[in-house]
Amino acid sequence: MSGRKAGIRAGAAISCVLLLGGCGGAGNNGSARHEPVTVAKAPAQLPVPRGKGSKSADDFNGDGLRDLVLNDLVKSPDDAHGDDAGIGIVYGTGAGAGAGAGAGTTHGLAPGARQLLNPARQAARTKGRSPAVFDAEASCDLDRDGFTDLVVSTDPPYDGQGRPPVPLQILFGSPAGLTGRAVRLVIPAAARAGNDWPDQPVCGDFDGDGAEDLVVHASDGRLSYLRGPFTRKGAPRAAGKPLPSPGTVPTGPALDVNRDGYDDLLVRTAEGPATSALVLGSPAGPTRTGTALPSGIDVALGPFGRGRALDAAVGSMDGTSLRYDLPTAVRDSISTPGSVLDAGDFDGDGVSELVSSGAELRILRGRTTGLSATGMVTVPPPARGTTRVLTVADFTGDGRADLVVRTYDGETKDTVAVYAGSKEALVTAKPTVTFSTSEFLGMNS
Repeated sequence: MSGRKAGIRAGAAISCVLLLGGCGGAGNNGSARHEPVTVAKAPAQLPVPRGKGSKSADDFNGDGLRDLVLNDLVKSPDDAHGDDAGIGIVYGTGAGAGAGAGAGTTHGLAPGARQLLNPARQAARTKGRSPAVFDAEASCDLDRDGFTDLVVSTDPPYDGQGRPPVPLQILFGSPAGLTGRAVRLVIPAAARAGNDWPDQPVCGDFDGDGAEDLVVHASDGRLSYLRGPFTRKGAPRAAGKPLPSPGTVPTGPALDVNRDGYDDLLVRTAEGPATSALVLGSPAGPTRTGTALPSGIDVALGPFGRGRALDAAVGSMDGTSLRYDLPTAVRDSISTPGSVLDAGDFDGDGVSELVSSGAELRILRGRTTGLSATGMVTVPPPARGTTRVLTVADFTGDGRADLVVRTYDGETKDTVAVYAGSKEALVTAKPTVTFSTSEFLGMNS
């Protein structure tokens, strides 16, 4: 199987700004709205809150609050080279991240309300065997029941002859979260092309009918387009011939770049430094190639100024190249270190900030005239080690994005930290939530 991973924003190549927000920075004077939960005093495991269904993104239990997905959990020191532990889910709760620790009633992530998705328990088996690989790839409500579903990649057996099997599976959300076994994603033979592994799933409403669709890499510059809604057996409503593609790496999240009512997606020509292009949605799906973007390591989309359409920022080692008001190819540039980008409206003013990470994590302010390095915020790492951005999204429901980062100290130690969005300072000076993925070790979810 190809080693490519779309990721569930643990380094995905494109960021949706309209839905995201929030970073913390050094030198700001924001204050946390509730006491941070440190790793040492993280609450004991709590039951997953039961929901009734919602339209919120990444809301697996349908209670209206966004949940966090974690791949590559740290391992036990006694099993540092063992199999992947699985996928971690941290649920949002109305009691906030300090649930069980006397933190009040602020909405937010609650490390105590956590769930471990293990391939032995949750994956669909092939010939009676569970897969060894079980990685989160994309999330959306595929069956339109009000509960977000999770698309995961696996490693089904393949003898190298002919067309490989579909490695993708779907875990369906429910009032209790992601429960039960996954089902295999059905990709009709007519929707496939060539003999590449069908991977890189991207969710989006590409035909504008209100149902979430899936786009999956096929082969030979083609995309498999699967129209939603999907059945509980993993089958799409319809799927036609593969669509032409300007590259081989479809990248999420998808969003309506030109505001025509159809979601669009970014497709890169390769992993790593590469050119990319927008593929525009239509009543027939993502059929038209739009604006081409220059070569870069990462791309972030969002309203960085006051314009009708979105803007694109391309991160490279030489700085950040910007194209304003997509799909028009108007170019500008700013000089900022860091090649991995994300974006979100941290102060809730309707204009997005740009997060640039490399040796340091910085936030450039979005203004009505565009991005500005004036007043740039530097975010201090929450612990010793290598810090990476996990996601930018509104976990508290206050209309401002929050920044979630992860600091690694080898394979057995890490710290996940949430910096809440701040109207005055973009993000809080200190994390409002911290925990370690080691808390998932030994769980029997």
